Amino acid sequence: MTTATAPKNIPIPNGPDELAEMVADPGRLAPVIASPEAFTEFVAEYGRRQQGEGTELRAQVEAEVKRGFANWLREQGLDDSGDSVRRLNLSPDQNPTRSAMASAHYNPKAPGAKVDALFPGGTRDFLRATWHGARSSDAMAMQSQIREIHNSFGSTVPADGGFLIPEYLRSELLRVALETALVRPMARVIPMETLTVPFPTIDSTSNASNVYGGVVAYWTEESGQLTDSSAKFGRIKLEAKKLTAYTEVPNELFTDSLISLETFINEVFPEALAWFEDVAFINGTGVGEPEGFLNADAAVEVAAEGEQPANTIVWENIVKMFSRMLPSSIGRAVWCAHIDTFPELATMALSVGTGGSAIWLNNGVEGPPMTILGRPVYFTEKVSSVGTAGDINFVDLGYYLIGDRQTMAADTSPHYRFANDQTAMRFIERVDGRAWMQTAMTPHTGSNTLSPFVKIADRA
Repeated sequence: MTTATAPKNIPIPNGPDELAEMVADPGRLAPVIASPEAFTEFVAEYGRRQQGEGTELRAQVEAEVKRGFANWLREQGLDDSGDSVRRLNLSPDQNPTRSAMASAHYNPKAPGAKVDALFPGGTRDFLRATWHGARSSDAMAMQSQIREIHNSFGSTVPADGGFLIPEYLRSELLRVALETALVRPMARVIPMETLTVPFPTIDSTSNASNVYGGVVAYWTEESGQLTDSSAKFGRIKLEAKKLTAYTEVPNELFTDSLISLETFINEVFPEALAWFEDVAFINGTGVGEPEGFLNADAAVEVAAEGEQPANTIVWENIVKMFSRMLPSSIGRAVWCAHIDTFPELATMALSVGTGGSAIWLNNGVEGPPMTILGRPVYFTEKVSSVGTAGDINFVDLGYYLIGDRQTMAADTSPHYRFANDQTAMRFIERVDGRAWMQTAMTPHTGSNTLSPFVKIADRA
C-alpha cells in the first residue's frame, strides 16, 4: 500500500475555513479536480493533516475514548479509585474478585453485588471481618462498613440473616456447587428479587381437542367467519425456603490458618448445599422445602410388568417409560437412576424365544455405555433404591423451576461451643423449586398421559 502525498503545486488548506475559501475559488480548485488521482491525493493529505498523528483532533478523540473507558470501568466496579483507570492484575494470588466477577454465575444485580468492594481479598477478608472474635486493625476498621449487611436479609426474622455474602463469593460457591449438582445445572433457574415470585405457565392438560389450554385452529373458507379461541394461563408461586449449613470450627483456624479455612469454606460448603438442594429438588415434599419433581402432580408412574419379580428392572419397563415422555422433551430428557440399579441394568436381557441377548452391557471389558436409548444416564444415591418407586426415572429437567433468591448469608457465634474454644458457623441460602407443569398431558390421540417426569412404580 502506498502513502498518499500532497499533489505537486497544490497548497493544502489548514482547516475548514481555508478549505471553504479554496472550493469557492475556481482557479485554486481546478488543479484539485483535474484528475481522479489528483483529487484522491488531495483528500487523503487533507485528512491526514486534520486528524493524523499529532493533530489536535486526534488528541481530542483519544482523550474522549479514555474518559469513556474509565467511566465504563467505574460503572462495572473495576476501578476502585474513581479517578484513574486501574490496570487489571492477572496474578492468581491477587484480587480474587476479578475472576469471580467474570464468571457466568456472577449476577451484578444481586443484593450482594453492592458490597463486593468491602472484601477485595476474597473469603479470607470476609471471614476475618465478620468473625465474632475479629480484633485485627483491618477488621476493626471494617466494622462500621459491614453493619449495613448485618441482620438485613432474613426471610421472616431479620436477625436470621447474619452477614450477606458478597456476590463474587456467592458466585464462586455456586460454581463449585454446579460442578457436583444433578438438578440445578439442567433446571430452569429463576432469579427472585423478592421472597415470593409468581411464574407464568400455560394451563394445559390435554391436546385431545385443543392446545395450550384452549387454542383451536380451524380450516375456514375464503371470507368465512373466524372462530375465536385463546390460551388458558396460570401461574406457579415460588416461595424462598431457607436451607442452612452448620459447622463448628476451632478458633485457631480463624487466628492462625485462614488459608486452610478458606479452602474448606470454598469447597466443602458448596458441595454440601448442592447435595441437599438435589435431595429436595428430587424428593422434596413442598412443605417447608422445595417440591421434588418425583412428587409433582405432573409426574407419571409406569406400572411393573405382570408377575415381574421384586427389585428388578426389565427391558419392558424402560421401553414403556420412554413412551410416556413428552415427544418434544425426548431430545433433552435424561435418565436418573440409583446406583443400586446398576446390576439390574447390566444384566438386563431381551427374551427371544427360548434364548435372549444382553440389552445394555454387552461385555465386561469396556466401561458401561452411559446412555439408554440414546439419552444420558446419571447414577446417584439421591433417588429411591432399587425396587421402590423412582429408582430409575426419565426426566426433562427443563420443566423444573428453581427460584433462587440470590442471597446467601453467613454468621458465627462463640456461645454454643465456648467451653471448647470453637466457633459455630452457619450458612443460609434461600431457594425454592417445583415442576413447571401442573398435571400430566393427555395426548391428541392415545390413552396414556405424557409428562416430562416419568418414574417406575414399586416392584417390592
